[in-house]
Amino acid sequence: MCGIVGIVGKSNVNQALYDALTVLQHRGQDAAGIVTSHDGRLFLRKDNGLVRDVFHQRHMQRLVGHMGIGHVRYPTAGSSTSAEAQPFYVNSPYGITLAHNGNLTNVEQLAKEIYESDLRHVNTNSDSEVLLNVFAHELAQRGKLQPTEEDVFAAVTDVHNRCVGGYAVVAMITGYGIVGFRDPHGIRPIVFGQRHTDEGVEYMIASESVSLDVLGFTLIRDLAPGEAVYITEDGKLHTRQCALNPTLTPCIFEHVYLARPDSIIDGVSVYKARLRMGEKLAEKILRERPEHDIDVVIPIPDTSRTAALELANHLGVKFREGFVKNRYIGRTFIMPGQAARKKSVRQKLNAIELEFRGKNVMLVDDSIVRGTTCKQIIQMAREAGAKNVYFCSAAPAVRYPNVYGIDMPSAHELIAHNRSTQDVADLIGADWLIYQDLPDLIEAVGGGKIKIEQFDCAVFDGKYVTGDVDEAYLNKIEQARNDSSKIKTQAVSAIIDLYNN
Repeated sequence: MCGIVGIVGKSNVNQALYDALTVLQHRGQDAAGIVTSHDGRLFLRKDNGLVRDVFHQRHMQRLVGHMGIGHVRYPTAGSSTSAEAQPFYVNSPYGITLAHNGNLTNVEQLAKEIYESDLRHVNTNSDSEVLLNVFAHELAQRGKLQPTEEDVFAAVTDVHNRCVGGYAVVAMITGYGIVGFRDPHGIRPIVFGQRHTDEGVEYMIASESVSLDVLGFTLIRDLAPGEAVYITEDGKLHTRQCALNPTLTPCIFEHVYLARPDSIIDGVSVYKARLRMGEKLAEKILRERPEHDIDVVIPIPDTSRTAALELANHLGVKFREGFVKNRYIGRTFIMPGQAARKKSVRQKLNAIELEFRGKNVMLVDDSIVRGTTCKQIIQMAREAGAKNVYFCSAAPAVRYPNVYGIDMPSAHELIAHNRSTQDVADLIGADWLIYQDLPDLIEAVGGGKIKIEQFDCAVFDGKYVTGDVDEAYLNKIEQARNDSSKIKTQAVSAIIDLYNN
């Protein structure tokens, strides 16, 4: 889960890229980077931290040029050193920079091919650098001094033939243009749009439509699975389907948790999808407990608020804000290490006792992953005087890890893995736990005006749409993703960064 943006403008794009990244900050809080192109030269700034901390005035002044790309990172398997902040750069051919959201499932094979056959060197553990080298190699195979759109699209076609997984990409070819492309399954989101200025038309590519809205761009559409868009430096737009058998199977967890509610993904309003999640949950509650004794519905801020509001409306129960959120604390889902997550919950939320005292409370969250956060929140509700605490998840039980760009933990860290709903309720301390049913979630997201037939629901059902994920692969990423290993890696990386600086 990362955020990407690319802009071809008519004047300096540094401020626009910065503003877009701040809007996409929810997609990654670990690192940020911007690279611009001016007169055949590249200007790069990237580092660990939030957008506001990485870019100061002195950095922005150096980021000149009317074409550039940006990235906010949320690390998946591997370290989170500043060396792996994006965009990445290779000098051949032409000088290419790339920013990537997603994860390649055949990265080990690709890394070997890059070294043995493509004769290229990869300097980090990031699959994004691998993807960049694959694209650069395929573009170099065209053998042109000046690449055309045909060359760019042919290179993207070869990338699709070699790379497996979920990926949305923006890449800048120095002095020529910016290309954006999406994996043949359309797992990760990417959109493009335009705005008219006195100097002419400007184009923007981004992870979510909300970043276009904020900057005054008009959404043209999502990139289709396997499709690429190429915008030349002088502002000409070209699109091409570059995959042989593309199939739209977007990640349904984008609608549950990752995306902002004011975004539109594959023609589906995230806000409306979450409203429908609330409706479906209300219908399930009325089926299972028509004589329920819920006094009040309280969302766990912020992602679940939309579903909780519609849930309360359909149940005819009061909706109340029972928790006050400290907005200067990051998203606990993103934080590495159980200790960090446990510590942050109490810093992040505080209960309003008035809304809990003597009441049967239904707490609503977008999902339950590790269970650490909701267990503490339920305890906070009891301490505030709740008589009974019920818990409702707008998503089904998360039982399997994600392999397409979300650092969802190993299976054994997932609280619902190999456990029943009652087992999970007992572990988190809820008097009653209700999960969304998967068919209802699919209907909620795909049942609007834009019909989507199939989603990547692997975290719920264990069915990985790329067809190459087996038990051996899952065991390998479990080793890479377990919290103790990750904390050790980050500690060593911090020492190295401190020494280097």
